[in-house]
Amino acid sequence: MGRRSAVRRGSLSIALVLAVPLLGSVGPPTGRGAPSAASPTMVVRELALGAERTPAAAGRIRFDLVGLHWQGTGTVWFRTRSLAGRWSGWQRADADAQPDAGSAEARADHGWQLGSPVWTGPSDAIRYRLTGGVRRLRAYFVRSPAVRSPLRRVSVARSPPIVPRSAWDTTDLPRRGKRRYAPAVRLVIVHHTATPNGYTAAQTAAIVRAIDLYHVKANGWDDIGYNFLVDRYGQVFEGRSGGITRNVIGAHALGFNTGSVGVSVIGNFMTAQPTAAALGALERLVAWRLDLAHVDPASRVTYVSNGGERYRRGRQVTLRAVSGHRDTGFTDCPGTYLYPLLGQIARAAERIGLPKLYTPAVRGTLGGAVRFSARLSSVLAWTVTVTGPDGRTVAQGRGGGRTVSWTWQSAGAPPGRYAWTIEAGADVLPAHGTVGSGSPPSAPPPTSPPPAPPPTSAPAVPPPPAGALLRGVTVTPATISPNGDGYADTGTISYALAAAATVTVSVLDAGGATVATVLAGTRQPAGAVSLVWSPASLADGLYTLVVSASAADGRAASESADLAVDRALSAVTASPATISPNGDGVGDTLAVSFVLAGPGEATVTIDAPDGSTVATLFARLLDPGVYSVGWDGRDPTGEPAPPGRYQAVVSLFDWLGTVTQTAPFDVG
Repeated sequence: MGRRSAVRRGSLSIALVLAVPLLGSVGPPTGRGAPSAASPTMVVRELALGAERTPAAAGRIRFDLVGLHWQGTGTVWFRTRSLAGRWSGWQRADADAQPDAGSAEARADHGWQLGSPVWTGPSDAIRYRLTGGVRRLRAYFVRSPAVRSPLRRVSVARSPPIVPRSAWDTTDLPRRGKRRYAPAVRLVIVHHTATPNGYTAAQTAAIVRAIDLYHVKANGWDDIGYNFLVDRYGQVFEGRSGGITRNVIGAHALGFNTGSVGVSVIGNFMTAQPTAAALGALERLVAWRLDLAHVDPASRVTYVSNGGERYRRGRQVTLRAVSGHRDTGFTDCPGTYLYPLLGQIARAAERIGLPKLYTPAVRGTLGGAVRFSARLSSVLAWTVTVTGPDGRTVAQGRGGGRTVSWTWQSAGAPPGRYAWTIEAGADVLPAHGTVGSGSPPSAPPPTSPPPAPPPTSAPAVPPPPAGALLRGVTVTPATISPNGDGYADTGTISYALAAAATVTVSVLDAGGATVATVLAGTRQPAGAVSLVWSPASLADGLYTLVVSASAADGRAASESADLAVDRALSAVTASPATISPNGDGVGDTLAVSFVLAGPGEATVTIDAPDGSTVATLFARLLDPGVYSVGWDGRDPTGEPAPPGRYQAVVSLFDWLGTVTQTAPFDVG
């Protein structure tokens, strides 16, 4: 949710004291006994669109949360009165986090615009202003009392302490439909509830209960929209039911719910900084949930939109693994003060809980070559194990390094469903999956991280255990761009030999034919080996690097690694080297230039010194050509960027995946 526009002069202003006849009162069903004292209740009111009036009736109705629904293209602003008689400031009724278009939950709105639930604290009256065309207006007033009893916390699969639904959910609400699950989690989307920040720790559960009641009874959704909620005291609450370790599809980011985890921080971060406790809890939650999904928090992914207000259905969008709601829709959420911290949160989450296993993938089909790959956060020994339908191990591969790469030659394997596991020690969450008949579709291969310039020396590779001749075959970077622009033009091939051996290093195309030979029967001593190689003679495409070794004692070994050659993006520059967006007409504007040798979807962003995205300058399909995009040095609110070292980031999504280049510059 978030602010989108200012109220116009001449708007209609109406004050309503809650003493008119109510349309309906909604509380927990009574079939399982009387509701708990903590159970929230809801009153529904049709609000008049005529001149200002004060209804004359006895008594007041108290509420703690309000949400507005309206019909028409206009906007609604409102304020509420506390029990002490103080009126809040005016705020806009913004659109709530939403389920994906076409889902049963989305169809429940019946043409109404659904406003976000706003925690008001104990209140008894509302005033509202209407701008533009508003045909009907309806208010949902929720009373949700706080309970001071301590909340039980649980930890599951190495998670941080989480308040489960059983500890806070006293609503006893019917949950519509069946839980829907995504094949994989690919990113976290961070929200804020845009409600006052001064709530107490004892009120948090009441706030969560009230949002839950509003989402189910007012919006008609299956459940609360968020997967998790975090409060200012560092408490983490389970949101939508279905299992905190499972890939539950929420209703929090229109077009981007499938495969994302929605985390909402309770508070309004348009007006204040999040607390250190909230940030620490958010970092720990993101670290755990993405580790469970084997996603690098600092990576970027390419997501195909399911259709929403910002991106049409089928549009490929490059997102950070820790994104904000505003990255997927037209909103300020998660607020001016929280959104710039997402890069910092991602980097902290990347460090928490090391070591980790990222991006496990399986390519190939049963009966042929089945290739297993993954990336590790540090140099580790790894094992890939394949078990048959009877549970017995049918194949196993071992290696070491920062990259897992092993091929199972499954010719002759009987039809059936085979399970696989990639392990890298007791401290690393293993990856699991299946291959063969009856297997569910595997998760889409995640987008490769941005390629970095090749290192000047080989990464450390652990010595192979006794009996293992060859270990740790890697190519760095995994995508090489030999276009002569000085960025990832060459790759470094690394591996380790347990003994002196004769080595052949070959490159195979997608059909298995040898298209390049790096080494041909070359004698090499035991130890770590590093080769710098350029694929300048190869066409753009996906390839396999194969290293084969044979020792004098009769041992022989072969390992492979995937690589891509992609020249589509080159010559990314940012000029001038320093800009000063002070409006004096000198050095106010940055020009980001790049060259495309092939078509694809290009995205140009500006990243701040802390890694957060300050501005998205460009995102659309482009043909080959030379391009330049300007930036005025200001963030989306119009404020000049503070001094520091920034980066222009150009990403191109094409048929080979995503290629990214950066160009540094300074804001003075």
